[in-house]
Amino acid sequence: MTKVTPYNNTETKKNQVTKMFDNIAGSYDFLNHTLSLGMDNIWRKIAIKKLNNKPATILDIATGTGDFAISASKYTNANITGIDISQGMLDVGVEKITKKGLSNRIQLQLADSEKLPFQNNSYDAITAGFGVRNFEDLNKGLSEMYRTLKSGGRVAILEPSEPTHFPLKQFYNLYFHHILPFIGGIISKDKNAYTYLPDSVSAFPSGNDFLTELDKVGFKECKHIPLTFGIVSLYIAIK
Repeated sequence: MTKVTPYNNTETKKNQVTKMFDNIAGSYDFLNHTLSLGMDNIWRKIAIKKLNNKPATILDIATGTGDFAISASKYTNANITGIDISQGMLDVGVEKITKKGLSNRIQLQLADSEKLPFQNNSYDAITAGFGVRNFEDLNKGLSEMYRTLKSGGRVAILEPSEPTHFPLKQFYNLYFHHILPFIGGIISKDKNAYTYLPDSVSAFPSGNDFLTELDKVGFKECKHIPLTFGIVSLYIAIK
């Protein structure tokens, strides 16, 4: 995977991603829902419905402000742990979860996706929404997901992807590479963050290439499900 970073080539990608999400935490939810035209909630619901093993415990990787964890609490009976490297994002998430009265089911904590502080075979399911492409080491992050998942557990990963068919491909490229960075930069006051977004999507090994990465670390029955004409990809796999 080509290394794409938000700011420079001198700091580690992990440090830059942490800084980036701390910078945009206050405007992240508004921009995420607005720029996706509200579709992000639908994508998360579809992903959670694919966790058909009735998980009692779920780990949400790169949880950010906790939206995937909150969605999981609606459509499962699981207790959910969300982890992220950005304390700024977690602070927003904890506030939302408290207001929704979900603190008894959702716990958020600061942790590195590539060095998870959990024992082997700890969770029935693992989710990750739009965060895997931010890993410094993709193989290491996926290996940690595999390690902490129970045998027979399910993983559901959402990532942006680039549609291939005319005319959606052309419209998407205009929106994603020009309009979205412009709007996102103005509102978040961090232009780099919303330039990094499309660049990181372009560099990510999507589709069959990502299925290969899942297979490498041991996942089975790996599937790629394009959503909304291919602008988002859902990946499902079993340990």
